[in-house]
Amino acid sequence: MGADENAAIMRRAYEAFNTGDIKTLTEIFDESAVWHLPGRSSFANDYQGSEATLAYFGQLAQETGGTFRAELQHLLADDDDRVVGIQRSTGDRNGKHLDVVNCIVFQLKDGRITDGREHFHDLYAWDEFWS
Repeated sequence: MGADENAAIMRRAYEAFNTGDIKTLTEIFDESAVWHLPGRSSFANDYQGSEATLAYFGQLAQETGGTFRAELQHLLADDDDRVVGIQRSTGDRNGKHLDVVNCIVFQLKDGRITDGREHFHDLYAWDEFWS
């Protein structure tokens, strides 16, 4: 698939994530997808498979009372099935407010996400929010 098609898939994925549309996310994520989350928070891990990745997404919503959002600011795609989403992640939890900029490097194959790697402008703020 080309850059435009992959960018459209990722816009659809962000929309599904922010609205809790698990059906669409299940269609977009390959069953063998791996999600990489750095840091020292309780969520830091390599999530193996779409089921584990979507469960992690569900935990983000649960822990923030549904306030967690990934606001897409920029999307860059190439013809080699890579897409970078630059986003602002926000949420509220236990009297704390999260507002960090991060990006995710996605790898797609045949229109489905096979790998996601998160990178944070301020990983310490992310870790502190979840502590």
